[in-house]
Amino acid sequence: MMEKEHARVRRVLGIDPGLANTGFGVVDFFEGRYRMVSYGCITTKADQPHGERLLTIYSRLVAVIQEFQPDEAGMETLFFARNVTSAMGVAEARGVVTLCLAQHNIPLGEYQPNQIKQAVTGTASADKELVERYVKILLGLKTEPKPDHAADALAGAITHLHYSTSKPPRGL
Repeated sequence: MMEKEHARVRRVLGIDPGLANTGFGVVDFFEGRYRMVSYGCITTKADQPHGERLLTIYSRLVAVIQEFQPDEAGMETLFFARNVTSAMGVAEARGVVTLCLAQHNIPLGEYQPNQIKQAVTGTASADKELVERYVKILLGLKTEPKPDHAADALAGAITHLHYSTSKPPRGL
């Protein structure tokens, strides 16, 4: 008889980028099940110099990567809502996140907001509250993860696992 091939745990880092708040969530996927590993939010203050805020996001994200050693990452694509000024901050935070992941050879999947809603809840028109409820259910949590930036990051990790069927190779 052939020996059964050992299934490998996939560890995904979800990111919800923002200049004031960058949410992160780490999710493991093994034998068809999701498991929440950790989540949180990297916060910067509006009165900090702009460059310092970006450096804070970078250095804290490096610490998260070093602690949890994710294999891959998922992040929402940038979409312009009402406020162009805040969209610029989000775009800069996304750039810092993308750079940090590239420096650590972590493949990044990017997903549109409706793809994330569809993957997590089954409907592309879900509101934030429904997404948070489904994140709680899918990860077997007692309460919805807070703040919402962390819940969005966990949804990004789940979406990446949903849409990417196998772990991409690390490195070159």
